[in-house]
Amino acid sequence: METLRIASNALRAHKLRSFLTLLGVIIGVMTVITVVSIIAGLNNYISEKVFQLNPDVYVVSQFGIITSREAFLEAVKRKKIDERDFEMVRDRCRTCEAVGAGEGTRAPVKFGPKRLGGVQVRGGTANMAEINNLDLDTGRFFTDAEERHSTLVAVIGSDVRDELFGKLDPIGRPIRVANIRVIVIGLLAKQGSVLGQSQDNIVYMPLSTWQKEFGTRGGLDLFIRASGGVAGMDRSMDDVRVILRGRRHTAFRDDDPFAYVTAEALQMVWKSISAGLFSLMILISGISLVVGGIVITNIMLVSVVERTREIGVRRALGATRGDIRRQFLTEATLLALGGGLMGVILGMAIAKLISTLSPMPTLVRPELILAGLSIAALTGITAGFMPAMRAAKLPPVDALRYE
Repeated sequence: METLRIASNALRAHKLRSFLTLLGVIIGVMTVITVVSIIAGLNNYISEKVFQLNPDVYVVSQFGIITSREAFLEAVKRKKIDERDFEMVRDRCRTCEAVGAGEGTRAPVKFGPKRLGGVQVRGGTANMAEINNLDLDTGRFFTDAEERHSTLVAVIGSDVRDELFGKLDPIGRPIRVANIRVIVIGLLAKQGSVLGQSQDNIVYMPLSTWQKEFGTRGGLDLFIRASGGVAGMDRSMDDVRVILRGRRHTAFRDDDPFAYVTAEALQMVWKSISAGLFSLMILISGISLVVGGIVITNIMLVSVVERTREIGVRRALGATRGDIRRQFLTEATLLALGGGLMGVILGMAIAKLISTLSPMPTLVRPELILAGLSIAALTGITAGFMPAMRAAKLPPVDALRYE
């Protein structure tokens, strides 16, 4: 306690110098807290909001997850998935609990004189609501019979309702999607936005209805729920692989003429992207902390010179070298911890400001705060070690004579 009191008094005696010394540590810890909170918030948000595939659902498509130019050029060469592919998988796959198909585009939607452009218009089979976890606020989703007969019906998102209908009940009212007139039969529950992109600016209609208006040139995506849950995913994907490779007459050694998308694969891609960003920002933060540590070392060396006579008096009164060493180490650690605490507070404030003023989510966990303070303490101990050793080695007689 005496060491803490002496160290605190020494820091308070030079408030401005202490604060300026802290700037490097403050900036470093603040950057760590801000960046990690953003990445943690994005990881949490992405897993909950963006990648809404159930763990036991996977998508079969022409492109899959594209991570390079080479992968894109290879995917372009593949044959598009068509209705016959869908029918064969649906009828022959014994390990597929549900098989749906869909495709989409963007088109304007009108109601009376009101027009909303850039709406995501998706055609799908009737079981897509169940496979994709689509919750309805009011009304219903279209049926298998309506999909088979190309019935002119649609299910809309809440943004479409708000922009076109206002406070009116949209159920049973006609809207025009591109060039076709359809009747609204359902309203999707509000999903919110993902990184500033609304998930409610959407219209669903039967796949056959969609294809009559927009054609089939884009190819289908197959949405498949595996029998037996997550444990049955590999077996189900193997069955689909056999069916589609057989239909395409793919040679034994050739790659699959299609690609899979799973919730796990999406998470892995996102984690690899966020890990690269995290490493870059931690490197920048580390440079700030190194600079802060050098400044602390420099200031503590100056402090040793300024307080040489004080050190001699303390040694003459019975203080050991260990006491002197602990005193200066404590001062350096307190100095860095003060900067770390200010950095944590500023980092949390910036993270809160980002989540409030922008669509980017943040998440500050207690362990992140402890990590920030620990980094600051370690920086202080490392920076103060050399000045503390130099102070402890001063001869008491020479220190008393120092002016």
